[in-house]
Amino acid sequence: MKKLSILLLIMTFYCLSWPAWSSDQTKEKRWSEQIIDSLLVGESCELEASNSKFLGIYTEANEGPGKRAAILAHGMGVHPDWPEVIYPLRSELPEHQWSTLSIQMPILANDAPIKDYTPLFDEAGPRIEAAIKYLKGKGHTKIVLISHSLGAAMGSVYLAASKPKDIHGFVAIGLSVIDSDEKMNGALALEKIQIPVLDLYGSRDLEGVLNSTQQRAKAAKKAGNKNYRQTEIEGADHFFASSEDILVKTVYGWLKRNFGPVNNR
Repeated sequence: MKKLSILLLIMTFYCLSWPAWSSDQTKEKRWSEQIIDSLLVGESCELEASNSKFLGIYTEANEGPGKRAAILAHGMGVHPDWPEVIYPLRSELPEHQWSTLSIQMPILANDAPIKDYTPLFDEAGPRIEAAIKYLKGKGHTKIVLISHSLGAAMGSVYLAASKPKDIHGFVAIGLSVIDSDEKMNGALALEKIQIPVLDLYGSRDLEGVLNSTQQRAKAAKKAGNKNYRQTEIEGADHFFASSEDILVKTVYGWLKRNFGPVNNR
């Protein structure tokens, strides 16, 4: 009986200490293999955060690495070479002398509800930090974070909590306000972000994005962020289908206004 009690105690300890959440590693591995096998633009790299390895896709600026780079963080349940939003930006910004590093964000099964993603916000920050470390190792000193949808929420929460000195600008594409959990609330995060922010969305975006435009703008005003800009792209939906060119043009225009001319050397 005593041995059984000790065994139960040990089992309880391990259950309590083992993470109750984790990105779907099997899905990540499957996607990583598929992407690497078919990659045409950029080069794959292996990054590590919280004792877990994940995929990155680094695309160097056309005229060499220079000093400027963007980290790209995708939305819910997809991958770093996703054809909507992510691929156009990661492949075309290098033509404007911004290198890009698109990273695999934490994901769950396709049918996972949004509430199940709450714990994964704790995984997002270390992945972004691993991306920063990788880019600094390449010699980049001016780094911005560009993120979409749930990735934008994860990015905003990370920036608000950590205030990393190595991230100099933030582009939040299709950022909605998730009221069900303060930990996922992009508007609350914007109240604490001081770096330049482009809050970008489409006129045909999701209701959660469109209905919170004023809330997000008020949050940035509360932060006293004079470098916050909210921009709507007419006719674009949440995934900017058929609006890829104006998406890239708008993002690059904002980068140029905030960080100077094309020549990044």
